[in-house]
Amino acid sequence: MEKPKDPDLAAADRVSGLDSLELGPEKEKGRLGKRIWASTWPKLLAIAIVIGVWQLVYLSEWRPAYVLPAPVDVFAELGSLLTEAKFWDGVRLTMTRAVTGFALAVAIGTVIGAAVSRFTPLRAAIGSLITGLQTMPSIMWFPLAILLFQLGEEAILFVVVIGAAPSVANGLISGIDYVPRTWLRVGQVMGMKGLAKYRHLILPASLPSFVSGLKQGWAFSWRSLMAGELLVIVPGTISIGVRMQTARDLNDAVAVLAYIIVVLVIGILVDQFFNAADGRLRKRWGLTGS
Repeated sequence: MEKPKDPDLAAADRVSGLDSLELGPEKEKGRLGKRIWASTWPKLLAIAIVIGVWQLVYLSEWRPAYVLPAPVDVFAELGSLLTEAKFWDGVRLTMTRAVTGFALAVAIGTVIGAAVSRFTPLRAAIGSLITGLQTMPSIMWFPLAILLFQLGEEAILFVVVIGAAPSVANGLISGIDYVPRTWLRVGQVMGMKGLAKYRHLILPASLPSFVSGLKQGWAFSWRSLMAGELLVIVPGTISIGVRMQTARDLNDAVAVLAYIIVVLVIGILVDQFFNAADGRLRKRWGLTGS
């Protein structure tokens, strides 16, 4: 007489082989959904708290409604802006400036960072200067930028670049400094020298720190750009900053707050992009638990 099969063993047999492969995607989908929800609900809660506090302050009549409007009025204005073609033209102009300035800052910062890391006398000469430039408020550069370039696009780009490039350079310098010495010795044994050593060993190993520098550089460039668009109004252009300044001149607090939300959302979206890139790099280098 055949002995009855253990129920647990029978279940294991059912999910063995190809059947277990079929269950894999469902399990991954479940994990992905949980990860998305785990990262989303704190943000939603924070937004709800901010809007709730805002509504309470509005109801307390701490400031007149024409100075501090209700959230519902601001979001209604924001919804109206999203349907205007001119609004998207302003967003396009602002983002074009941001991407152009940031790209120039990355190129300049990368060259400076690599040179400072490679040549010790150069580090001794300008290493502290780079950090000093990084800590300097970008708004301090606008008087000089206006004198050099008048009220033109170059004035804004100048401040964006000089505000972001030091962070990019310091990120690369820090990443190169912390490349393990054993890796460098292995590279020497393998015959890596000069540019090949930087291309195949040092730069890839410094990527996690470099991405952090890029993220910080973007934050500096975005702040510099917003200050520039408020201070340097280029004739014939209508950017986000110009539209915000116009709303302030007209005492339109609803529009001002709507544009502040637009700037905040753009900043958050770009930050999420850098966080995703940083997370992938850390996972690739084994710096995360998953």
